[in-house]
Amino acid sequence: MSGEAGPASGGPGKRGLEVVGLEVRYGPVRALRGVHLAVPRGAVAAVLGANGAGKTTLLRAVSGTLRFHRGAITSGTVSFGGSRLDGAQAAAVVRRGVVQVPEGRRVFGRMTVAENLRAGALGVPGRRAAAARERVLELFPVLAERAHQRAGLLSGGEQQMLAIGRALMAGPSLLLLDEPTLGLAPLMAARIADTVRQINAQGTSVLLVEQNAAMALALAERAYVLEVGEVTLSGPAADLAASDEVRRRYLGVGAPDTDRPVGTDPGAADGHQSHERHERTRLARWTA
Repeated sequence: MSGEAGPASGGPGKRGLEVVGLEVRYGPVRALRGVHLAVPRGAVAAVLGANGAGKTTLLRAVSGTLRFHRGAITSGTVSFGGSRLDGAQAAAVVRRGVVQVPEGRRVFGRMTVAENLRAGALGVPGRRAAAARERVLELFPVLAERAHQRAGLLSGGEQQMLAIGRALMAGPSLLLLDEPTLGLAPLMAARIADTVRQINAQGTSVLLVEQNAAMALALAERAYVLEVGEVTLSGPAADLAASDEVRRRYLGVGAPDTDRPVGTDPGAADGHQSHERHERTRLARWTA
């Protein structure tokens, strides 16, 4: 079975993110090869993978920020709502409703919380900016309390809230989240996860890159596994969470007798063979 994700269904106005045959290079180094991925409107999709697998590069390719890192799309397409994004400037991508929250939060440390939020609304009409600010402060009441505090003095969790809030000030239809719980205590990570659910429930699609695989798979409807720049496994998030291979490699569970690739015949009892056949039918592997 092919690991390619088909286009999102619906007309141009309802189509979400569609990545088709994407290849990205940093000079002579190929970082992504033949990546296919889809995030339908209103959905959450997760991307799993080890460090260096190409997850951040994928988000940069979608958000139009590759050129800031001396990278370039060399083949394939990226589109949102039926409109091509590959080749577009980062500011144009934001205007089309796609906003990225980068890894490491990247708030403006010397600016206040209020100033950071205003920066996220640059170019947004006044009424829309006011509505977005109301939405952000409803999601993150602590930002109202810290409005006049320098962002660099916030805790790590508060800075992550501010980074997400700043992105929401642009009123995105698709939010790209790069490791939003990295370095956070479990309680704060759980709060961020709950916030992602709320943001999605309010109608914003989410493409989530997250090393906390259990959390990512619980949030997402569909998931993709990136390995060395290629999508090697994809399918419904619940099915990936139940996969022996994913459980062993990303969730830290699994018995020795399940230490084998999905789709292989363990040569054991019929029950094991049935389980393997089930995984083959629900999870898609990338093929050249």
